[in-house]
Amino acid sequence: MISDPSDAAIDQIVASCNGDLRGALKALLLVNEHLEAELQQFYAAIAQDSATRGKFLH
Repeated sequence: MISDPSDAAIDQIVASCNGDLRGALKALLLVNEHLEAELQQFYAAIAQDSATRGKFLH
């Protein structure tokens, strides 16, 4: 029995790639790149909003 949720998630990811560890790692890297891009967009939106608010407050 798997008690660690991380182990269960890893097993599920590898299983979804038919046991191909290289494929699983590649999929995780692609997901990570996508999440990093979304985070950068979020930071840019916050910076834009802060700059806009700053113009109206001063």
